Amino acid sequence: MSVFPELVTGREDELAPGPWRVERGAAARGRASCDLVARVLEVPVDGGAPARVVRAHELVHARVSPHPRHLADALAEVDARALECAEELRVNVLLARLGHEVARLVDGSERSGGERVAATGDWAEAVCFAVAVAGTGAERPFLAGVRRVHPEWVAGLRATVRAARARVDGLANERLGATAPDELGRPRGFVEATLVVARLLTRAMGARAPLGPEELRRYRRALSDEGRRPPSGRFAELALVDARQLVRAPVPTLRRSRPSVTGVDLRYPSRLATDPLRRAFARPARAVGGVVLVDQSGSMAVDTAELAGLVRRAPGALVLGYSHRPGDHGVTPNAWVLAAGGRVAAEIPPGNVGNGVDGPALRLALAERRRGEPVVWVTDGQVTDSNDHPDESLALECARLVERHGVILARSLADAAGALRGRARQGTAERRRFGRVGSTLALTRE
Repeated sequence: MSVFPELVTGREDELAPGPWRVERGAAARGRASCDLVARVLEVPVDGGAPARVVRAHELVHARVSPHPRHLADALAEVDARALECAEELRVNVLLARLGHEVARLVDGSERSGGERVAATGDWAEAVCFAVAVAGTGAERPFLAGVRRVHPEWVAGLRATVRAARARVDGLANERLGATAPDELGRPRGFVEATLVVARLLTRAMGARAPLGPEELRRYRRALSDEGRRPPSGRFAELALVDARQLVRAPVPTLRRSRPSVTGVDLRYPSRLATDPLRRAFARPARAVGGVVLVDQSGSMAVDTAELAGLVRRAPGALVLGYSHRPGDHGVTPNAWVLAAGGRVAAEIPPGNVGNGVDGPALRLALAERRRGEPVVWVTDGQVTDSNDHPDESLALECARLVERHGVILARSLADAAGALRGRARQGTAERRRFGRVGSTLALTRE
């Protein structure tokens, strides 16, 4: 059977007509594809209804899917997997409207795939795949597979599918499949359907699987465009900008020395008469060091004068800041170096509103300290998940790190500077005054 993607015409974007290469594929997941850049179509070439609908599916991709550069540009806003599955939904909806039997888009692997995704606890992949196969023959067996392992997930998955379908079902075919560029040069159908669904999916991927009626109601509200992101129950991944090479502004440090019996700088001649050990020479004192971790969320702020004062008093200190943008999927830095080697960053990065990475940032600070150095955490003691919701289990995780490694809690950089020089162990009673982390310390011994 011959396939001629060259006959697919009518695009209004930068993808001009040209020759294609057709390669033999199969009517199975992962065995058919459409490469718009290399112009390679991999499709089954045998007869039969499943093969026909798979060929039609890939030909719709050839007709409406955007150039990969538009996909790459969108990754600053949405998750890559969300974008891929949102485009699958758009193509399948168009395919069904053209009269093709999308119920044939099933290869028998979906039930076991649902079981596997649920068994690994991968809620993000579950919501993406459920939307990718929505309305096709693969939807029901996939949900059946998920139900065998996590029956409580199914209501949330169906709510996600309904919300995604609502965003495309109201679009007429000419808008859903439009390739005319918008004011930014992106195909309009991609912008009005795929990007909209991808934003929804990115939000759903960052949520915790809703368990029980109340969590499900909150999750459904979060799927609306105006809804607040639901709790994720986990920290975001740390996106560190190791900007030690960008730390430019030197801070004049306090000249510190200690008396010594030997040396080349006779700074304390009076000691020849008053000091039994005759320590009249000056020898440089060891620079005070340590690691200071600074919460820069909306409830906290970096005082540049205090930061400079800390470096003057502790020139050997490494100062790290952190703050996560709620719901961000890893493209926005959420941790950075504020000071190192006696120098302060020329520009202090602003916070991203939320906490979100308290635990990973604290682990980074502990990993960066040298033997015997203190770690000071400038914080109000509040801990939130990646969507900036308070979370007791995450607060307990941080409290355990504080207790196990003797982390000193401070409310300001000025307090941190004193803690680095004092080296006194902080009492439990004092730590307990620090928000959720402090109140959770008692549980770390259970």
